[in-house]
Amino acid sequence: MIDQEGGNASATQTPPRAQQVPEPPQPEIDRPSRWLPSLIWLIPLLAAIIGATQVVTWLLDKGPEITVSFASGDGLEAGKTKVKFKDVDIGQVTKVTLGPDATRVVATIHMAKEADRFTAADTRFWVVRPQIGTSGVTGLNTLLSGAYIGAASGTSKDTKSEFVGLDKPPAVPPGLKGREYKLHGDSLGSLSAGAPVYYRRVRVGQIASAQLDKTGEGVDLSVFIEEPYIGLVGTDTRWWHASGVDVRLDANGFKLNTQSLATLVTGGIAFESPSGQKPATAAPVDTTFVLANDRSAALRPPDGPAVKTLLYFDQSLRGLSAGAPVDFRGIVLGEVRNVGIEYDRERKKFRMPVTVDLYPSRLGQSVLDALGADANGPEDALRQMVTRGFRGQLRTGSLLTNQLYINLDFFPKAPKAALAERGDLLLLPTVPGPLDELQSQLSRIATKLDKIPFDEIGNNLNKTLAGANALVARLDGKVLPEMQEALGAAKKTFASADALLQQDSPLQSELRQTLQDVQQTVDSLNTLSDYLERHPESLIRGKAKEKGK
Repeated sequence: MIDQEGGNASATQTPPRAQQVPEPPQPEIDRPSRWLPSLIWLIPLLAAIIGATQVVTWLLDKGPEITVSFASGDGLEAGKTKVKFKDVDIGQVTKVTLGPDATRVVATIHMAKEADRFTAADTRFWVVRPQIGTSGVTGLNTLLSGAYIGAASGTSKDTKSEFVGLDKPPAVPPGLKGREYKLHGDSLGSLSAGAPVYYRRVRVGQIASAQLDKTGEGVDLSVFIEEPYIGLVGTDTRWWHASGVDVRLDANGFKLNTQSLATLVTGGIAFESPSGQKPATAAPVDTTFVLANDRSAALRPPDGPAVKTLLYFDQSLRGLSAGAPVDFRGIVLGEVRNVGIEYDRERKKFRMPVTVDLYPSRLGQSVLDALGADANGPEDALRQMVTRGFRGQLRTGSLLTNQLYINLDFFPKAPKAALAERGDLLLLPTVPGPLDELQSQLSRIATKLDKIPFDEIGNNLNKTLAGANALVARLDGKVLPEMQEALGAAKKTFASADALLQQDSPLQSELRQTLQDVQQTVDSLNTLSDYLERHPESLIRGKAKEKGK
């Protein structure tokens, strides 16, 4: 019998051969109280538990799935490209496919659970790559780690799962606190997204976006002012281009003005309040301002609406360009809008139309009132001024650059004219410029000089000179000797006369005696004449005897 507990076997006895051998009894098995499985089953059991845990964790941590389309798939790899916000992974690209129209690439992204807010309708996505921009060099870390998708969460309450990625990163870093304002200007100049915004030469923000307006006649810009500087922007703040270099040469000397060296390349915008002080209250978000071309234009008092005026000139406009000033005795009343050319069929001549924007209000309200401006305002003032000889004239602003400007002034001797209208434009009469008038006078003088017969005068003069030469030769040969003899005789005569006229000469003594006798005779005649006047009868009776004789 086998002992199950001890595990030892005892010897059995062999029955005798003659006897019948009985069937040995079956061994009794003592079963254990508990059943233990084999250790081999623990491995798949643990794997199943771990897999189930990962599935549960994935389901619990699963975020939204979105798709973002990009213009190019450069740098996008399924299972590798991350989605980051402030350098924190918030998702991963799981698939990259071509869009339905084959013009864009669609990236499918599994977002983390905590990235639910990145499904807002105004959320932005872009691919971060190494890039050199106005704000510096960005994305250098992607040279080693590869490109990734940047994200900026939106604020909209609406959500969606399909987005259109940006072609380039936004100018304003995501998460930067501040306030955006709108600007409208005539031209973008050298500005671009990311260009700096200055206040007293301190950078306080940057341009977020720039685009053409709906009419195509100007540009709309969105500027972002960082939170510490929001209070510097008021409702009356003035904005202007701070790009490039402002060079001026005036009575105060040479001036060079620029915001910073960076603006020479990237451009920039500056702003300031008219009073130069900090505004009492900050301007609301999305307030719209006007963008001026320079600081002087920005801080100038409001001009009101421009009066579009047309001037015709018959002379060359070389040196006159758009933006040239329209000046009235040192006051800039406007600027040139555009320059063109027309053909006058009646006079069969070319004439040059110049369209300008005038701001008569710059003359001051007192001047406008004195000129009789009524309900129509500046237009009536211009009409009164034109009747008094107000005209436009081209003048040279600089002898070095030969730049022209339009001078407005009163010309009393100008032909009479009136302020006419041509569509929505006012037609302002003009007079020739001083140089053109001088050229006309010189041309008239030259025409008169051409009529003088210089050849005939020259021939006559030659003949006269030939006759004079012959006369001189004759005088030298014949007349001159005779004249010398006559002069010698006259000299002798004058010597004789001088001898006779000496005081001690006999002729002088005799002449004095003779003159004395003549004087006595004259005195006797005077006495006789007086007596005859008193006694005319003595001519008949004779001289009466004196009484007492």
